[in-house]
Amino acid sequence: MDLRGKKVSVGLSGGVDSAVTAALLKEAGARVVGVFIKGWYPPGMPCTWSQDRRDAMRVAARLGIPFQTLDASIEYKRGVIDYLLDEYRRGRTPNPDIMCNREVKFGAFARYAQGQDADFIATGHYARQEGGQLLRGVDEGKDQSYFLWAIPQEALAMALFPLGTLHKDETRRLAQRFALPNAQKKDSQGICFLGQVSVEDFLKEKFGEAPGAAFDEEGKEIGTHNGALLHTIGERIHLENALPGPWYVVRKDAEANALTVSRSRAERRSEATIGIRQANWLSEPIPDEMLSAQYRYHGPKVAGKLSADRSSFIPAAPLAEALASGQSLVLYRGERCIGGGIIV
Repeated sequence: MDLRGKKVSVGLSGGVDSAVTAALLKEAGARVVGVFIKGWYPPGMPCTWSQDRRDAMRVAARLGIPFQTLDASIEYKRGVIDYLLDEYRRGRTPNPDIMCNREVKFGAFARYAQGQDADFIATGHYARQEGGQLLRGVDEGKDQSYFLWAIPQEALAMALFPLGTLHKDETRRLAQRFALPNAQKKDSQGICFLGQVSVEDFLKEKFGEAPGAAFDEEGKEIGTHNGALLHTIGERIHLENALPGPWYVVRKDAEANALTVSRSRAERRSEATIGIRQANWLSEPIPDEMLSAQYRYHGPKVAGKLSADRSSFIPAAPLAEALASGQSLVLYRGERCIGGGIIV
């Protein structure tokens, strides 16, 4: 694609990936504008957003591109934080990064860029977009198409993912070649926009700890946990007053503050059919076609078919682990992500 003279708004997070994205687009002749997206940050908890903004400004100065700040705190609080807390209260396991992409990066940011007469938006995701279709990134270990299944089609159509054809080590080398000021910065591991704040710490701050009973799969009480709302299906958990583990959560009752645990994630097999809600289709499914599905990031690729009404996925073989309600089931036709839904 010839980008010479095209205006591209790049979401500059302060990290290496978005910085290299902006550098590559400028090198390609695009009129690049760096935009730092300000989210919502929990009062009283450590957050690196001000430092991230400074890093983004330094990148823009190094590249000689305009720098802007978009305040998307309302969209982030409503569409990501409130959603996350409500799902945990209901005993489900949400994926905040997917909603962050839908509501903020490809929602508020896309609308902002359109209002600034941008031809395209760009982010540092390791994915590809070809002809309005979403494809896996070539780096299997970094592919982030799983997190993009819920974004609006109109936002996908104007999105650029320059890193989708690269491996992470190539991105790091490019950061050095472009002499970017954040070339050595480590990747963020926290919730989208919350920097180093972990989900566990955030939930503890919001819900507090509430000791409750842990049961084995036969219903026998075997120990205590620190709060059902703080844990997810498949998670390895520390129990008090219990025999040595490992112990894994296989079922939770948020209302009763009770957890059912097993010594193995694979001991309790999941249902033969996986229900999905809030489906979003980036490419029209073909009736009765064999697809590949993932039910967690970097999880196994499961073959199967959609039901006729597209409300569930039928695996070709039984799954060897319990799935977490609230997580995402993402469907692929080869390398192409055709969409997905939230597991029920």
